[in-house]
Amino acid sequence: MGWEVIFWNQTPFDLTELGYQEIKLEGKPRAYTDLLKRAKISAELDYFKEKFDDQVYQSYKFPSSNKNIKSKIKNAIVTQFTKTYRGEKGLQKLRGKLKTSERKSVFYKHCKDVLEREKPDFIFCTNQRPVNAIAPLTAAQNLEIPTATFIFSWDNLPKATMIVEPEFYFVWSDYMKEELINYYPFINSDHIFITGSPQFEPHFNLKLRRTREEFFGENNLDLTREFICFSGDDKTTSPDDAHYLQDVAEAIESLNKDGETKLGILFRRCPVDFSDRYDTVLEKYKDLIVPVAPKWKQVGGSWNAVLPTQEDLGLQVNTILHTKAVINLGSSMVFDFAVFDKPCLYLHYNVENKNDESWSSKKVYDFVHFRSMPTGKEVIWLRSKNEIGPKLKAVLENSHKTVEEAKDWLKKINLSPAEKASKKIWDGIDEILKIKITEF
Repeated sequence: MGWEVIFWNQTPFDLTELGYQEIKLEGKPRAYTDLLKRAKISAELDYFKEKFDDQVYQSYKFPSSNKNIKSKIKNAIVTQFTKTYRGEKGLQKLRGKLKTSERKSVFYKHCKDVLEREKPDFIFCTNQRPVNAIAPLTAAQNLEIPTATFIFSWDNLPKATMIVEPEFYFVWSDYMKEELINYYPFINSDHIFITGSPQFEPHFNLKLRRTREEFFGENNLDLTREFICFSGDDKTTSPDDAHYLQDVAEAIESLNKDGETKLGILFRRCPVDFSDRYDTVLEKYKDLIVPVAPKWKQVGGSWNAVLPTQEDLGLQVNTILHTKAVINLGSSMVFDFAVFDKPCLYLHYNVENKNDESWSSKKVYDFVHFRSMPTGKEVIWLRSKNEIGPKLKAVLENSHKTVEEAKDWLKKINLSPAEKASKKIWDGIDEILKIKITEF
């Protein structure tokens, strides 16, 4: 489409190895800015609770660490900011203070110098969440370079994760556009572009698909078995995930013994879960569970220091293509499997001897993004471990209605056709440049 793309890269990865042009984004935001960001999230969640008369927004808050005096001082400052800048007018001031704070930083000056040297036509921030995106976007705005962001995930907006404030926004669907305006009514609706999310595009790339024999051979899967995918969550979302995996293994083992099925489990862990919490279950059921690890590149120990590879796109596509269904707790994998006409079963019960007594599956499914389900029949609900075997057997015999409901849900939260998202984003960027030319 005639665009030259340069990644302004603040990750630990070398994107030139992937064949991309990059400029390393050096520096970091001020510590004061980070405190303001934390206060903004807290104050917004308080405001959403009052505005929508809904206690659920408080459940998005996580307890802050008080491990030392420094942490306690920071927490006290955040608490005071939250009280000071409460309500709609207070949040408006807080958003301004975030930009003002970053304009005083060395990082901001560096960003401005880079922009003045490179003279880009457009700055696209692919994630609305990071505090280190405030300085480069603010510098661009001060230089009258158009800026936009993409709403990173289907569950982000209710969580008050909107840290940046560009001129333009790219969203997944009409539903998400309404959400964005609902939470942030000051955003110009004409500056919101509905494109869908590129994360579903690989599913339509036939070149990524392998034959069953190829995929099973590469991953040591038994060709005489059919497989269910157990899709792991991160430790925060599902601290009892290993227990759930064991429950599923026990249910499938029982079905196999009764001669009802000949099933195995393909276990795909969450790519940012580096824990050993599954090891005992994997060893106990090593004849039933085959772990197929995501092919992500790890540079550091934190979740945002892990990069998906091109190889993992193919691995995920073929995992879905060559398994019969997916079982997980509240994952968006329901949509990935729906693309392939495969059903999803959601775990919705608490295990015995929970790792975290304050956690429950109900808390997860009470989150706002699950209210986008049109009917509640888009998945098979597993409300006890005793339901896993019978419901899995039933859905494998007839999944048509469940899959059709899941497809309707996908159409609601992501613009169709799903394979055109990247093209629509570029069309939107072209449109933005036309808007800016008209304004000037």
